[in-house]
Amino acid sequence: MNTHASTPSAAPATERAPLSQTAALARLATELDGRLVTPADDGWDLARAAWNLVVDQRPAAVVIAASAADVARTIDAARVAGLAVAPQATGHNAGPLADGGLEDVILLRTHELRGVEIDADARVARVEAGAQWGDVVAAAAPHGLTALAGSSHDVGVVGYTLGGGLSWLARSHGIAANHVIAAEVVTADGRARRIDAEHDEELFWAIRGGGGDFAVVTALEFRLYPVGDVVAGTLFFPLERTEEVLQAWREWTQTVPDSVTSLGRVLRVPPLPELPPFLSGKSFVAIEAAIQDTPERADELLAPLRALGPELDSMHPQPTAELLQLHMDPPGPVPGFGDGMALSELSPETVRAFARATGPESECALVSVEIRHLGGMVRPAAAKRQAASRGLPFPGATVGFDAAYAVYAVGIAAPGLGERLTTSLGRLFSLIEPWRAELGYLNFAERVVDAERLFGDRLRRLRAVKQEVDPAGRLRSNHPVR
Repeated sequence: MNTHASTPSAAPATERAPLSQTAALARLATELDGRLVTPADDGWDLARAAWNLVVDQRPAAVVIAASAADVARTIDAARVAGLAVAPQATGHNAGPLADGGLEDVILLRTHELRGVEIDADARVARVEAGAQWGDVVAAAAPHGLTALAGSSHDVGVVGYTLGGGLSWLARSHGIAANHVIAAEVVTADGRARRIDAEHDEELFWAIRGGGGDFAVVTALEFRLYPVGDVVAGTLFFPLERTEEVLQAWREWTQTVPDSVTSLGRVLRVPPLPELPPFLSGKSFVAIEAAIQDTPERADELLAPLRALGPELDSMHPQPTAELLQLHMDPPGPVPGFGDGMALSELSPETVRAFARATGPESECALVSVEIRHLGGMVRPAAAKRQAASRGLPFPGATVGFDAAYAVYAVGIAAPGLGERLTTSLGRLFSLIEPWRAELGYLNFAERVVDAERLFGDRLRRLRAVKQEVDPAGRLRSNHPVR
């Protein structure tokens, strides 16, 4: 690997930081295409806000980048000032970063860099650091192309992809990280690079599923696919039927082909005026699914679930662009409290424990608790076969998941609910702990997690990459490898 990593200054940072930090930040403010925001400036609270409004980010300063050059300028200024840099676009999953303390960090916000270019002939998208999935889907759809997008329009493409990326096509296509073919990055030495399978291959391996600890990504290039209409939607059932419905869904997931990606979900929806009347203030157990098949075949596949008699059935043929609405995620930042866990299996006993923690008699305060079916097509061996068959680079740091299902739970942190949310989340994970998979999923880890629980035997290689490209630990991420 050809790198020029920076060398830490011999002078202790504490001896030079007060003067050099002020001078370095003042100079940076004059060089930026974007802008520097400090605690003394108007707009400080907005500039430092995470997507989860409960997360309190208090960095030394915030840079709102307006160009890729601003990224290099920020890293250079941080090196002079003895500060670190934490890149962040939308601010999703910012809790672990803030918990680590940001007093010596420049928060580098890239959310204004939202350029998207589609090469329809090559079926490739190039997106800038702040692009959101809504931007990409809107640009790709007119060409009949589909991205392996997240479940919401306002999820940042880069952060989602660096952490792995589970889309509604995951069981047939694998995780989004393994469809990246190149990245433009700035490393801790301030150097801009374009990396791929033949250039800085170790760094390219690390960023694809290893998180944001290795370089600031200023652009990603990834494959798009000509997926036609899918049959997708939600089956809603009364909350009182939680265990019955989820047991039936569990059995169903063991029979469906890889063209079906689905989840079982308990929903307790707050009474919000912006929601449709059938949803606002109601509670359900629900099954969401996306089926890549004909409507006739989808009806055959869905028949066992429809036989349960849902209160509402929204399954219908739709373009893949509509999948951004399927999960009914909040349309903007909210104060939240949540976390995730991967499961090695989903047995009848697992479902029973899950229902005990979330069902009608549980007094659960969480708004949404879901179990996502991962299945065989996102396991490592399958991901390697997929890469070969689709002409993709050999998979990155997160190849797939040695887990059958993944749980994600979240609540709205309304006043007076804090203790109930903590209790509900703790009870859920305590009850399903016997089925915890050995490794978790980075994008679902909303709290600080030991890196070994995320990366396992890949951690040594990831740490070697980190040491090579950022020996001083200049770059910070929400889930660092060291």
